[in-house]
Amino acid sequence: MRPSGRAADQLRPVSFVTGFTKHAEGSCLVRFGDTHVLCNATVEERVPPFLRNTGKGWVTAEYGMLPRATHGRSPREAARGKQSGRTQEIQRLIGRSLRAVTDLERLGERQIVLDCDVLQADGGTRTAAITGAWVALALATDALVARGLLPKSPLVEPVAAVSCGVCGEAAVLDLDYAEDSTAKADANFVLAASGGIVEVQATAEDRPIPRATLRALEDLAVAGVGELFRLQREALGRG
Repeated sequence: MRPSGRAADQLRPVSFVTGFTKHAEGSCLVRFGDTHVLCNATVEERVPPFLRNTGKGWVTAEYGMLPRATHGRSPREAARGKQSGRTQEIQRLIGRSLRAVTDLERLGERQIVLDCDVLQADGGTRTAAITGAWVALALATDALVARGLLPKSPLVEPVAAVSCGVCGEAAVLDLDYAEDSTAKADANFVLAASGGIVEVQATAEDRPIPRATLRALEDLAVAGVGELFRLQREALGRG
């Protein structure tokens, strides 16, 4: 029995609240159970120096956790004067995941920045951030099309992410903190709606992971993101 009482292949309750903030071009509050991440998209009419005069745009991300997102207060990274390695790794993952499903030439020479701020953490913050950031990005690009600044959306397909792990002897989907902190193995799967793999991060916390176990985790992830894609479409009013 999982601590939450969920079945092995069951996601936590997932929801998307679009338009959560007033000023961002695209905004989404995503909830994976008790993990809540605010994703805001900002459109900038400029690109990084290495892309100037190339006709290509850029999608990037910044990630952070509020001081009381966890059980105890975590000092703001700005107060320490630098980002942690974990923060840098996660925001790079979010950016890579979004660029993988974006036609940067179709975006033109503009940059979209996704700010992913963890309001409350209970495991799976990076997967929730990727899934919610895509919704915020879709809202921002839809707004560019509606304003006549783009002829069509540069988004090729949806992307979503979910965690899986081995708890006890069972492969389970969408770990919360109680499971993640004791898992024998955990993996994060970033998948495109077409079925392609964007990125897989898998780690054995105890013994090496048998290939059969990794395949079982992948099967759970594929089913889980299928539900996430449905919820993304619903949040965007796309059926």
